[in-house]
Amino acid sequence: MFAAVDLGSNSFRLHIGKLEGGAFRIVKTARDPIRLGAGLDSEGNLTEQARQAALNCLKNFRTILEGYPLDAVRVVATNTLRIARNAADFLPEAEQAIAYPIEIISGEEEGRLIYMGVASTLALPNEARLVIDIGGGSTELILGQGQEIRHVESFSIGTVQQSQAFFPGGAIDAAAFADAIMSARSLFEDAAPLYDRRHWTGAYGSSGTIRAISDAIAKNGIGDGTMSIGSLDALKDHLIACGHVDRVQLAGIKPERVIVMAGGLAILIGIMQELRVAAMTAVDAGLRMGVLWDLQLRASKLDRRELSVQEFMRRFHAPESRALQVARTARALYDQLKPASNGLGQYLYWSGMLHEVGVAISHTGYHKHGAYVIENADLPGFTAREQRVMSTLVLAQKGNLRKLGDTLSDPDFAKAVLALRLAAIFLHSRIDEDVRGMRLKMKNRIEIELKPDWLENHPTLSYWVEKERGWWGEVGTEMNVTS
Repeated sequence: MFAAVDLGSNSFRLHIGKLEGGAFRIVKTARDPIRLGAGLDSEGNLTEQARQAALNCLKNFRTILEGYPLDAVRVVATNTLRIARNAADFLPEAEQAIAYPIEIISGEEEGRLIYMGVASTLALPNEARLVIDIGGGSTELILGQGQEIRHVESFSIGTVQQSQAFFPGGAIDAAAFADAIMSARSLFEDAAPLYDRRHWTGAYGSSGTIRAISDAIAKNGIGDGTMSIGSLDALKDHLIACGHVDRVQLAGIKPERVIVMAGGLAILIGIMQELRVAAMTAVDAGLRMGVLWDLQLRASKLDRRELSVQEFMRRFHAPESRALQVARTARALYDQLKPASNGLGQYLYWSGMLHEVGVAISHTGYHKHGAYVIENADLPGFTAREQRVMSTLVLAQKGNLRKLGDTLSDPDFAKAVLALRLAAIFLHSRIDEDVRGMRLKMKNRIEIELKPDWLENHPTLSYWVEKERGWWGEVGTEMNVTS
């Protein structure tokens, strides 16, 4: 049984699902429309009121989660926490409230998970499809075929800012709607050729806003009752005729959702006009369902992150044999150092696999180039926090250790750094033997006992070891080496 928690710009949502017969059965769902995206002040900080509303919701979610025997929980945050200037200050409070780590995911990772959720519910395994998700703070467009994603892109436009900018105070008129649609079209016009009609056969909408629009059309007999561009225009005309969100009465639509729906409708019409989408289908699946499937794949050893590492290595022409040697050696050395937990073990392995990707940019300072691209690249399956961990390890693989600041104060992280640096030294010294024959300890100081013949058979090893002793000495850690 898995749980997915989505900290969105409009609502915080929770799904608890159990895999049965190849599909997830949702056993519990919860939603709190806290409108976090509207809780940013003029300087881009979450207000105290918004923070407290979020924390109260997370505490309630924690109570729900504690009532189920869960195998894994993943909490993801989207656009508002991506852009809030004080997100880093808020995150520890939020994690304490819900009692799980919170991952602020990129727009591209959000799109990947959305597509996974949508694809899991559709019966056409080879269909080329366009998926549109309009959230409170961002909009994702994803092209895919079957389960495979061909292209994903996140756009900084969502229902919160569109509603605030064009329908202030809830007033709706024709001129404002036209401006809101044109504003949306301008953001998607450069991307339109990539998502043109010739690249897909089915179009789907996955967000709560799109489902609300679909419900409003179907339950109120608007237009032809489907999600066609004609029906969307008819819904727009109905809202304009009402003149204000307080006067809109639509079966199936709660009054507080009308203003969000108005902003989302303008965006959706803009997308459909620009991408030449005549009609689409709203589906009851998206980010949270995608998170559930991602957790299931990880539990089944089909981790998307593993594939991302392999793809990244190919993109930067990193030699696989060298990468595997460093990754395996680093992991073996790390295990020998007996870390308090194994939380860094897999990230150390992946960092070893990626340690030379920066060589494709320049042999000089390749560890710095590698660290930069790993932190800033789109690596499907990885969160920004995970990429920063790997980026820091890749940066730490060589050179002075002062650049790491206080990260070495974490004993397990310091052990991971030592393991990766020694693995890189052994690679450069052409030592490809089993490292289990050497002894390695790290407590108040580092103690290394090398195999007796290594210094004799690998002439550069003594040079590298002496340099390493100096680097660690500069940060106050003594290193003793014997053979």
